[in-house]
Amino acid sequence: MSKFGELVGSNVPVLIDFYTEWNEASVKMHPILRDVASAIGDKAKVIKIDVDKNTQLAEALRVKGLPTLMIYKRGEMMWRKSGEQNAEAILSRLEEYA
Repeated sequence: MSKFGELVGSNVPVLIDFYTEWNEASVKMHPILRDVASAIGDKAKVIKIDVDKNTQLAEALRVKGLPTLMIYKRGEMMWRKSGEQNAEAILSRLEEYA
């Protein structure tokens, strides 16, 4: 969990995607998040966290639906949404906090 604190403590927005490989909606988000990461460049970070490999963290953050996206900045959660999102909506959210 301390590593998670380091990840989200950044001064730039950090978009976190909680996913699994067996969840169809999570898999559909992979190319969308790649596009978001390349479009946003160094103004934000995009991090994927596999719920199956990080069950304690997912439970601590009460991740229920997949995918679950969160934006953190300086250790504070700024935004959270479950389910599929489009690249434009995610980018506009990230720009808000950049």
